[in-house]
Amino acid sequence: MNEVASETKYGKYFVEYDPQRWPNERRPVIARMDDTVIKGSNFYLVHWVLPHSSPLPHYAFAGHPPHIHKDAELLFHIGTNPDDPTDLGAVVEFYMGPEMERHIITKSTVVYIPPNFVHAPWLPLKTYRPWIFIEVNQGPMHTEKSYRQLLPESVREKIDWSRWPDEGF
Repeated sequence: MNEVASETKYGKYFVEYDPQRWPNERRPVIARMDDTVIKGSNFYLVHWVLPHSSPLPHYAFAGHPPHIHKDAELLFHIGTNPDDPTDLGAVVEFYMGPEMERHIITKSTVVYIPPNFVHAPWLPLKTYRPWIFIEVNQGPMHTEKSYRQLLPESVREKIDWSRWPDEGF
């Protein structure tokens, strides 16, 4: 625990990640914040993506499937190579729009997602060195609505949709 006294005047503003608060979290989270933690906060999530040579089993078939959020979203892909911070150390496949325009991310990158804009699948194909992913939803809580109909039926049938519930719609 940090040396912050929670009973002090400003101690409530120092928040450590507590995995027991989000028992269904599926990622190696570093930090998480939303309106339920501190009233008035937007949604923030920071997690590691660890080395792997092929798509991870829980991202099989479609990665994070196509979806929208009520609020704008920023997706930060941050490399951890101190000698070249622009090098992500990974290959991430990402799709934008209802036509599923394909993009490949290999450099430290921020992706802006307008409100109610279809995006994903998001799929880390390979990771050579750990990197940091930061998700910022510019609203008080995480919202998500699936657009699974954009995926071929043969792919939809293989996905465990309980991992990708609609939230806040």
